[in-house]
Amino acid sequence: MKTWQKILIPFVITFAIGGIYLFTVYKHRQNPGVVGQNQAAQQLTSDDVAVVRMEFMQHFEDTLELQGKSVWMKNGYSMPYYPYAGGRVEFAKPAGLIPADQRLDIKKIIKAAAPAGVSDNIQHGSRQAMAVFALPGGKDLFASPIGFMDGNDEAYYTDLLFYYDDPHTIFSHWSKDTWAAIDAHQVKPGMSELQTRMAIGMKAEHDGDKEGDRTVTYDVNGKHYAVTFVKNHAVSIKSE
Repeated sequence: MKTWQKILIPFVITFAIGGIYLFTVYKHRQNPGVVGQNQAAQQLTSDDVAVVRMEFMQHFEDTLELQGKSVWMKNGYSMPYYPYAGGRVEFAKPAGLIPADQRLDIKKIIKAAAPAGVSDNIQHGSRQAMAVFALPGGKDLFASPIGFMDGNDEAYYTDLLFYYDDPHTIFSHWSKDTWAAIDAHQVKPGMSELQTRMAIGMKAEHDGDKEGDRTVTYDVNGKHYAVTFVKNHAVSIKSE
């Protein structure tokens, strides 16, 4: 082999490899993020893509849209409710805490001043916005706070408190056995953290930041349950 051939062959190979590399980079820049998008799509679960509607209510007038509609409690066992009779909220007679996933048939939205000694997890302000509702099949009315007003300031927490659509429809991919446990406010082995919250509420403390791989202690109206999750499945359920 001649000297010029010995020099040329490595050059051609190097040039070819470099050309392939440049072409690959060019195609990647033509469609950036494709690999990342595919990987993210592969990691999404049916729960991730479920549509949970938000309303972003900013003014009291916005909350009036809830009148005559049903909502479902998202933040279970955290919000107190009170009898409502004669156009007044009976703050001195709390009825309890609204269970997780409880349907509330909202009759009207009112403004009311909560007594200073009442702790209902919503800032009092000068007045609170309260949802007046009936429980399914019941005639009695109750009221629970959903926001507050104080001068020019106002805030409403309906997106944190409620599902605006029936969760049975939102998470229709869950099994009948899972829904039976949720409706009975029970935690069963294999349930995810989301399913557990749907069953026994969001009033909880956890020993780690990674959802699905930690132990969470739930306060269910004074009763405590420690649930350990591994790969987002309940593997240990203990009452405390």
